[in-house]
Amino acid sequence: MPSLIDLRRRIRSVKSTQQITKAMKMVASSRLRRAQDRVLNARPYARVAQDLIASLATRVDPGLHPLLEVRDEARPGSTAMLIVVTGDKGLCGAFNTNILKEAGRFITSVPGHQVVLGLVGRKGRDFFKRRRFDVKVELANVFHRLDYEHAREVAKVAIDEFTSGRVDSVHVVFNEFKSILQQRLVVQPLLPIPRASFGQEAGPPVDYLYEPSPEEMLRVLLPRFVEVEVWQALLESAAAEHAARMTAMDAATRNAGEVLDSLTLYLNKVRQAGITREIIEVVSGAEAL
Repeated sequence: MPSLIDLRRRIRSVKSTQQITKAMKMVASSRLRRAQDRVLNARPYARVAQDLIASLATRVDPGLHPLLEVRDEARPGSTAMLIVVTGDKGLCGAFNTNILKEAGRFITSVPGHQVVLGLVGRKGRDFFKRRRFDVKVELANVFHRLDYEHAREVAKVAIDEFTSGRVDSVHVVFNEFKSILQQRLVVQPLLPIPRASFGQEAGPPVDYLYEPSPEEMLRVLLPRFVEVEVWQALLESAAAEHAARMTAMDAATRNAGEVLDSLTLYLNKVRQAGITREIIEVVSGAEAL
């Protein structure tokens, strides 16, 4: 049976941990509001850009721009690039673990083909650097001050690798923010530019008038579109990370409260047993006299 000193020491330790998890929950909650506003404001722009570029890519000759070139990914020796977006910190439940598992599934799903990586977030960088993967770009400790320039840097590397022919496709894996309690894993093709598919349910495609020429439009719009897609993935991941951390810290705070209740009850039982034992010793001594 542990002593009263050990129990009191453990109770103090659990209370300190509970204060830390409660503070982290409040910090994550305040940061989540800002991150959620950013991602919700960016979604309409990204959605319209996706529809517009996909529609344009469907109507023009793929030879007009190298980012439209569709290559045979099934051929032996083809190379794919995967951009993995994780968090910079832990204590957010299975947020980072799920991303790393999904990235592992993507890598193993193309046996015999080479996969190079672009890593955003310290957790993903540390995980894959230890396993000696070929890393083309890495950004760490960026989510505390996330800026569009970070997306531009990642997009520039992806575009250079694709247009030079060193990689045949580019994908990005990240956690999409759905709600405070839910994040959705997304593996999104980035390059070549996806084309729109028009079916009976979608209705007739929307046609556009080009001014200036389609070649000039694509030259300007396609690199910017890749940047927007990467930026949207970073915003989604940042909001999802804060939501996951807030949920994890809330659960940890409640669990600490339950542990405190259990330890306090056990402490009282030990104290009561000690008092009862001392009373019995006094009574027994008195009777012996």
